[in-house]
Amino acid sequence: MEIFREFGFEAAHRLPHVPDGHKCARLHGHSYRVTVHLEAPVDPIAGWVMDFGDVKAAFKPIEAALDHYYLNEIDGLDNPTSENLARWIWDRLQPALTPLTAVTVRETCTSGCTYRGH
Repeated sequence: MEIFREFGFEAAHRLPHVPDGHKCARLHGHSYRVTVHLEAPVDPIAGWVMDFGDVKAAFKPIEAALDHYYLNEIDGLDNPTSENLARWIWDRLQPALTPLTAVTVRETCTSGCTYRGH
């Protein structure tokens, strides 16, 4: 069974490696949406894969590190594309959420990416 939990945060960034004149080279911000997917058997006693509160608790330090920050200044996010951000979040969540199967990062309501691990 697969479950998911969604989170949001606001942050600014710029993409330093895009072609000259590209709009994303300029400082701008997004209302990011992150979806965390976990897959495991349903516990026969609890009736769930995992307590959503535990997922929220695992994400809380990540949210605190990203929300209302300039992403380029965060260690490991000097080129904060959605792809790099999804991998960065995965690397911090996976030790606490071992049934993690995917991290989806949306920087707009129509654009994003999904990372499924190494």
